[in-house]
Amino acid sequence: MDVRQATPFLAGLALAAAALAGRYGVQAWQAFKARPPKPRIRKFYEGGFQPTMTKREAALILGIRENATAEKVKEAHRRVMVANHPDAGGSHYLASKINEAKDVMLGKTRGNESPF
Repeated sequence: MDVRQATPFLAGLALAAAALAGRYGVQAWQAFKARPPKPRIRKFYEGGFQPTMTKREAALILGIRENATAEKVKEAHRRVMVANHPDAGGSHYLASKINEAKDVMLGKTRGNESPF
């Protein structure tokens, strides 16, 4: 094959490859756009409560780290309690567990004093 004959052949081959790549890219983009949106909500702990609350469980309930400062604990407690307060339609059980979690994180453990 002569160089003059190979050039149009290679150009056609490159054009076909570019067209196939473009087609694949368009299909991938349409599939990406068609997928359902993922909610950007934090995933919370899905387990039950332990008989006596540990610092790890308290941190999971409040959504903070185990070594969080007292200020962060109080801020997290307020945020979680506002969302779950019994006067606003929340559960008394969850409210007691949230309060117990705050006490455990602040070192004011009352033992297993929860009425539930």
